[in-house]
Amino acid sequence: MKVALKIGYEGTHFSGSQIQPDKRTVEGELLKALRETEVITDAEAANLSSSGRTDAGVHSISQVVTFFTDNPRMAIPRILNSKLPRDVWAWAYAEVPDGFDPRRHAIRRKYRYILNADEYDISKMREAAKLFIGEHNFSNFTKKDKKNPKSTIRKVEKLDVRSQGPVIKIDIVANAYLWNMIRKIVSALTLVGSGIRDTEWVTKMLDPENYEEGIEPAPAYGLIFLDVQYNPEPDWMIDSYAIKHVNDFYTKEANRFRVISTILEQFVMQPEKEQDLD
Repeated sequence: MKVALKIGYEGTHFSGSQIQPDKRTVEGELLKALRETEVITDAEAANLSSSGRTDAGVHSISQVVTFFTDNPRMAIPRILNSKLPRDVWAWAYAEVPDGFDPRRHAIRRKYRYILNADEYDISKMREAAKLFIGEHNFSNFTKKDKKNPKSTIRKVEKLDVRSQGPVIKIDIVANAYLWNMIRKIVSALTLVGSGIRDTEWVTKMLDPENYEEGIEPAPAYGLIFLDVQYNPEPDWMIDSYAIKHVNDFYTKEANRFRVISTILEQFVMQPEKEQDLD
């Protein structure tokens, strides 16, 4: 039987989602948990597959993974979570047809990038974001693979930039993405938002046959894989206990990091405003 899981992970301490020799990965931790719960006994036969790979440091709320198992009753999120580390968890599962491919059958994927709002003109970023919507050649927004050249045409359905308190949230929806494409788009938006570049430059970047320029990707830690959609959608069974457990833990973590963030701000020295310690 083939089972699909929805999993989340906080990617800071992972070398990406895809399994790699001698590195800590999301798939590696998931395979350990599947073995320990005897959901699978043969990793090769299980044929673990995911809806997409994420780079080191990138996070996820709703990555979809599939595998074959002879013990589907144990493939329940709360059981697997008892063997998974804190920074990766399962929260929904479904039985799917043997031919279901979580990557190739996805019709759209949604990501969010979060960055500090203080540094950018959001109105300029929104104007630039409009240029990315639709079908374009994103050759200037990915690392070129000369040995295995692939089509760099992709269709962006939505690119929304909005301010929320101290941060800017950039939501992007597309059918598929190139390597580092989202993070390079974010870099372009920040260059426009900071006044270093303008919208005419973005237009040129989207015309790689006549203009080429390399661009560094935005840091991985700001990127979250939010959702992946299928048609038809698997009949997901939501594990409310697993969700509550994760929510409780990360609510406490968020509160802790708010305090840490405030403490770190105290380390920013301002000699011109030295305080009298007496």
